[in-house]
Amino acid sequence: MKILVFNGSPKGEKSDTMHVTRAFLEGMAAAGEQQVKIITAVEQHVEYCTGCFSCMHNGGTCIHDDDMRGILEEILKSDLLIFSFPLYCYGMPAPLKAIIDRILPLSKMTMEKVGDRYEHVGQADYSHLRYVMISGCGFPNSRQNFEPAVAQFKLLFPCDHTILTVPESPMFNAPEAAVVTVPRLQQVKEAGRQYAKTGRIDPDLLSAIYSPMIPEAQYAAIVNGEA
Repeated sequence: MKILVFNGSPKGEKSDTMHVTRAFLEGMAAAGEQQVKIITAVEQHVEYCTGCFSCMHNGGTCIHDDDMRGILEEILKSDLLIFSFPLYCYGMPAPLKAIIDRILPLSKMTMEKVGDRYEHVGQADYSHLRYVMISGCGFPNSRQNFEPAVAQFKLLFPCDHTILTVPESPMFNAPEAAVVTVPRLQQVKEAGRQYAKTGRIDPDLLSAIYSPMIPEAQYAAIVNGEA
């Protein structure tokens, strides 16, 4: 399987969320050989979409001649796209959002009704793709935090999507938190193994991954310097 990972964190390799993503990939590798390519969004030269729609009329060629052309080629060569990002203002960070906006050349202006909504018809065949969202946040719970990002991801990729949200993610960069982060990463590895084998993750395992690693009040006190 060819896996393309988008590291959406402006911190690059120091990303809290990438600890989770790497564990997921390790779990997938345990189930079978994978080809993994990682694109760090902040390191790419990707201009902002201007909304001119030229790409949707002229066979997918954007007015910008930048790194996005190569990124689109990598997307179409892949089997699985993993979007790894920290939660910024209840959504994805700007460098990753710029890449998402620029996938417009994969579609035409022509639209068709799919279920209860209209979608653009593809200019390229990406029906084989599957999608995973892995997002961490600095708050001590998942409730009332990830919902906007999850809703957007489901609308962007309505088919074959899997979503992991992980609260208290700054703890993954804190060696002193290993007593709780190592077991959580083991759970994520198991999630990756299950996903590679079946394309699904046990709901109880997902619930465990979504849960705080330490009590919410304790985490908040540590962040606030009160513990």
